[in-house]
Amino acid sequence: MPRKDTNTVESMKKIHAVLFDAYGTLFDVYSIALLAEQLFPGQGQRLAQLWRDKQIEYTRLITTSNHGAHYQPFWTLTEAALRYAIKTVAPGARTSWDSGGFADQHRTLMDQYRHLSVFSDTREVLSALRERGLTTGILSNGDPQMLETSVRSAGLESLLDHVISVHPVRLFKTAPEAYALGPAATSVNAEQTLFVSANSWDALAATWFGFQTLWVNRQNMPFEELGTAPHHTGTSLRDVLQCLG
Repeated sequence: MPRKDTNTVESMKKIHAVLFDAYGTLFDVYSIALLAEQLFPGQGQRLAQLWRDKQIEYTRLITTSNHGAHYQPFWTLTEAALRYAIKTVAPGARTSWDSGGFADQHRTLMDQYRHLSVFSDTREVLSALRERGLTTGILSNGDPQMLETSVRSAGLESLLDHVISVHPVRLFKTAPEAYALGPAATSVNAEQTLFVSANSWDALAATWFGFQTLWVNRQNMPFEELGTAPHHTGTSLRDVLQCLG
């Protein structure tokens, strides 16, 4: 059962919509490490972690610089982050990149990113929410085509009412304008929406925005030390159902 954290209040409203972060929450961004290991022996896990870290770093850099004037779609940032990761872990990549070195490995990993594995409890939980009649959706940094491909590849189309990309506001999470796209799409206010993320920074910012929140802490990590806790903390997506009462 998920733990209720210290900022949970007696007056929490009944939940009518559940929005999920996509990458890291429904889709396993580290499932790509096995392929990375085949392409870069001994470096697969390191590459996958560096790729993810740099991807998120780029979203923050763009969102906080010049009011998003340097915006690039999430797919473009994902490509750029992978180039950085390859140049970090692969000897010779920096000097051979412009002449086509490592282009095949880069293309293979990007193709795999379109079809990331979903966590084992994803379909089960989305199906249960559908049976309860709740509005369901994704609210993600991913750009529309990227999300459409991932959702279709995973066979989740019939289980989601909304697939919401931050692309229209050209700002990534944790900008409040990005989170505001959720209530705007669902017509359910933030106080009656449960936002679910396995990324602690995302769960924190969503709490600040006004969502009810569940942090899915799969790795048994401490939460961010900034004085605010999510409303609920669990260890799997199944804990969403416990939050509903």
